[in-house]
Amino acid sequence: MLKMLRLEFFKIRRKKIWLMMILFLMVEMFSAFISASQSIANNPEDARWESIIYLVSSMNGLFMPILTAIVVSRICDMEHKGDTWKMLVATNVKRGKLFSAKYICSNILLLVVLIVQTVFMVLYGNLNNFSGSFPFHLLIPFLGGALITTLVVTAIQQWISLAIKNQAFALCLGMIGAFIGMTAAMFPSSIRHLFIWAYYLDLSPVSYSYTESLGMVYVPESLNVPLIIAALVMLAVFYHLGRIQLNRQEI
Repeated sequence: MLKMLRLEFFKIRRKKIWLMMILFLMVEMFSAFISASQSIANNPEDARWESIIYLVSSMNGLFMPILTAIVVSRICDMEHKGDTWKMLVATNVKRGKLFSAKYICSNILLLVVLIVQTVFMVLYGNLNNFSGSFPFHLLIPFLGGALITTLVVTAIQQWISLAIKNQAFALCLGMIGAFIGMTAAMFPSSIRHLFIWAYYLDLSPVSYSYTESLGMVYVPESLNVPLIIAALVMLAVFYHLGRIQLNRQEI
């Protein structure tokens, strides 16, 4: 498996995936920091860790589905365009291991994006002298929730990218996911929880609510175990559907 994983990274060395990841990361973090700075200028009490964590969680619902679709599509499309399926089968490469290697490769790249996001948030908070102690209790659930959601979205995208040769379908699915992730807060939870793209916000350790006495306030959330279990069930289902599809696919 390790050899196949190294081979996947070798194959994408000239695909400029890193360039796309850096571009998306810069646009997202710039947008989040601009919004946070405007909010702090209007209300100095928003200079707290909960505000930037909530903003980045909500923006992940828009940016991460599209970035995931692009990364997975680029990694899978080289097999379609290069018509390398027959060569891989001829070298006795098991399709299940190939699926796993591509899945791990995609998620390592996306995990780097999430870690860099977290580092940027820490730098922004320190530069703006955010109140309160260093928020390990918020940043770790933020990173964990975003990673679990990304693992499921990657499994769905890889299933579609390998099953359908035309990658326009996979990229359209990414854009639909981004729309759902961006508008998730507008739907009731009974509907929102059916769509994994909404989990970037649902698994955030911070929510936003309105009270008559305090107005709009950031509310720390406890770990949502039922939603995490639901996400892990979706991960198992879509990951195995993808492996079954690749094993049965005619080459």
